[in-house]
Amino acid sequence: MIVTDFARALNRYFNDYLINDRSSANKTIETYRYSFIQLVEFMENVKCIHPGKIQLINITKNTITSMLNWLEDKKNVSIATRNQRLAAFKSFATFIKYEYPEFIKEMLEIQSIKLKKDNGRDISYLKPDAIKLMLSQVNQNSLNGRRDYIILSLMFTTGIRVSELIGIRGCDVSINAPKLLVIHGKDGKIRHIPIIKQMAPYFEKYLMENKCLQPQNLADFIFKSHTGAKFTRQGINYTVSKYAKLARDIEPSLIPMDCSPHKIRHSTAMSLLEDGVDLITIRDLLGHSSVQTTEIYAKISASKSRAAIEAASKEIVPKEDAIWETDFTIKEWLKDMSHNKIM
Repeated sequence: MIVTDFARALNRYFNDYLINDRSSANKTIETYRYSFIQLVEFMENVKCIHPGKIQLINITKNTITSMLNWLEDKKNVSIATRNQRLAAFKSFATFIKYEYPEFIKEMLEIQSIKLKKDNGRDISYLKPDAIKLMLSQVNQNSLNGRRDYIILSLMFTTGIRVSELIGIRGCDVSINAPKLLVIHGKDGKIRHIPIIKQMAPYFEKYLMENKCLQPQNLADFIFKSHTGAKFTRQGINYTVSKYAKLARDIEPSLIPMDCSPHKIRHSTAMSLLEDGVDLITIRDLLGHSSVQTTEIYAKISASKSRAAIEAASKEIVPKEDAIWETDFTIKEWLKDMSHNKIM
């Protein structure tokens, strides 16, 4: 099989440059990797260029600009996500300038693409009734259903990022008082978030059922797919979309079409704010680096502790216990890389 210059460059960019030359954090590499998965998807589905035939000559300012617009228009990503994707491509352009100087003109043009300004559009979020309806769609009579219920509940009650959620290991969980999770956030920052008392019994049953807290399993991820592999970002997106659709079929007015994990994070912040929790507490719970990031929720809301967080979650947790590809294309290599290289 002929390996293109793009494939060779991408391999060295991820397996050498970002790790050895830039000392990039694992989460940064994961974000950049996902950016290129979406670029490959765009090239295949929009430009009709097979992943194995993409060449550096195809990576131009026009290509990147079109792909960013496609993300916004067709994938409904936020401006912030669009700008994150651009950051990844600019980083790649820096690498290509020195590795393949014959493409310096095209790479400089990519680096000239400006970040898109957010015109202050309103943040969309789910109301407690919508969250409750989504949770009610989970079939807890199955192993996967009980896993999905815990995933959604954690997202709703803590506002945890997807990368943080799928990175939780058995050793990060404490079911002794105070019950909490150790979260490994952006830039290696660690924070502790409470497991609310209404959710604790469900979570503990899940952990015991999956033997997550046995000594030999403490280093394993607590959330795994049906194949036993670590849950992926795509898996979480699929899970949220699945139950959002089921809920939307029942009450379309409650569940937006673009329901996403990040929208759930917004929902957590707004629920806490409207329940009277101060911005500093919300900042610490969500893992924002600055309270200025959290202030955006205060601008939207009309309206400090563990007790406040539990009170904000009371409407979405039931009061009673419930019953309990072989084609190794560039796209597949990118998807598999997190398991093989940066875990």
